[in-house]
Amino acid sequence: MSAASPLFQASVAGSLPKPGWLAETHKLWPAWKLQGAELEAAKRDATLVWIKQQEDAGLDIVGDGEMSRQHFVHGFVENVDGIDRDNKVEIGIRADRYKAMVPRVVGKLALKGRAHPWEAAFCRAHTKRQLKFTLPGPMTIMDTLADSYYGDKVKTAFAFAELLNQEARALEADGVDIIQFDEPAFNAYTQEAAGWGIEALHRAIDGLKAKTAVHICYGYGIQANIEWKRGLGNEWRQYEDFFPALAKSKIDMVSLECLHSRVPPYLMTLLGDKTVLVGVLDVATDQVETPEEIADTVKTALQYVSKDRLILCSNCGLAPLDGAIAAAKLQALGKGAELARQRFG
Repeated sequence: MSAASPLFQASVAGSLPKPGWLAETHKLWPAWKLQGAELEAAKRDATLVWIKQQEDAGLDIVGDGEMSRQHFVHGFVENVDGIDRDNKVEIGIRADRYKAMVPRVVGKLALKGRAHPWEAAFCRAHTKRQLKFTLPGPMTIMDTLADSYYGDKVKTAFAFAELLNQEARALEADGVDIIQFDEPAFNAYTQEAAGWGIEALHRAIDGLKAKTAVHICYGYGIQANIEWKRGLGNEWRQYEDFFPALAKSKIDMVSLECLHSRVPPYLMTLLGDKTVLVGVLDVATDQVETPEEIADTVKTALQYVSKDRLILCSNCGLAPLDGAIAAAKLQALGKGAELARQRFG
């Protein structure tokens, strides 16, 4: 964070709800309602709407809300050669937390040009705020597909890391300030995350001058994740396995949940001097947080993270929520950040 940046900047983890005129609502993988040129124009319109919503809410760091992507992983993967999308197979995802029919890696992976050819440049042209752009992390991509080519999950992940690096360098050239990699799979494979998972991230960020972030979480508020979390006990300590390695990593920022989480907040001390995007919005409920509740979460985080290294964020993406509820949560986030500045600045 630069010296000129205000304390307690506000942002969201990544995804925002798609408007009903663009796609199905309340779904993580919604079907588009338009086709061809109309769809492409509608994606831009939806992106503009959410940029304005973020700015009006007082957010300091804005993003595209992933309006052009049906899914945070497959929005990248659909632009990659070497993948068979027609003959899907069922696999267990996130250490068999749930089953899914997924595409197969059947050949050498290569980008079809740009994965996101217009989104970042479009956002840059329409906002003067800091711009964050999200990409799926290499371990999470590997865990969301079936490999029938490389024969080794580490090789598969590093092959994707190479492509992610190509796209990240292009996003940086588009004017992106923060490039974030989403790695929910870190919670499913904690020991591997501390080893080759972080090394794959290092390959993905190689040569970047933009700030880099990794988003880790216990997932969207979908039923499979809710059921999984019920079996994790009163304390969720998965982060303990890989936070020390993240503290030593080349990643600049770590995004994680806090509000209504059973993650012991003191685990944030294991992140060393990293900037922490701390979750102050619960994405698993329609209840809109109050500015006071957000400021209280900041007070908790300040016991473990210095105020110059703290950014306010959502626990995860807001995509499955109702659009009006998500917008209200953004307003609360902006007001909560301002209240935190008054109380703790």
